[in-house]
Amino acid sequence: MPTTKETILQTALRLFAQEGYEATSVSAIATQLGMTKGALYKHYKNKQDIFDHIVERVYTLDAQNAKHHGVPEEPYAQSPQAYRSTTLEAVQVFMEAQFRIWTEDEFFNNFRRMLILEQYRNPKMMELYQTCLVSGPVEYVEDLFREMQAQGTITDDPRQLAIELYAPFYLLLSISDAKTDAQATTRQLKIQIKRFLENRNVLNQPNQEGV
Repeated sequence: MPTTKETILQTALRLFAQEGYEATSVSAIATQLGMTKGALYKHYKNKQDIFDHIVERVYTLDAQNAKHHGVPEEPYAQSPQAYRSTTLEAVQVFMEAQFRIWTEDEFFNNFRRMLILEQYRNPKMMELYQTCLVSGPVEYVEDLFREMQAQGTITDDPRQLAIELYAPFYLLLSISDAKTDAQATTRQLKIQIKRFLENRNVLNQPNQEGV
């Protein structure tokens, strides 16, 4: 059973995704929860504090998901060796898992919807949107591909490969927002990623260590 702090986060994020962060007040969150503002303030200092905890949770869960699927949890500068030992198969499985999270997990889905609503209203929201959903993931995969290029696993430009790999990811994310069958869209992404890697001759090629 979720704690009160967890319930507040879930409820606040749901309202942020529906109405927008700026348009949602602490009073509205408290009313939705059936509690007073004073009771809510026992758990979080203000709306910004709630938001900060939401972002912290997203980053924590994202790192856990990366670790679970055998891809680096930290930026390249902090852990270059982890990027050198990552396989293409791990990247493929991780991207499929990320897509399921962003479309099927209520917390992540609401976080994404909130950022979509707020990205043009608030520069910090735009930065967060880019970091979590657009330029950040592309640069992450680009770093992985650059290490694979250095090992001879791939020969194409890492940046171009990363962009081409993520293009259907973002398109299908948008399509999933209008469809009720999220699993069907996830299956389509899996097909797209597999075909992309096969067509570019970067799937199942051995690296220098013969993995």
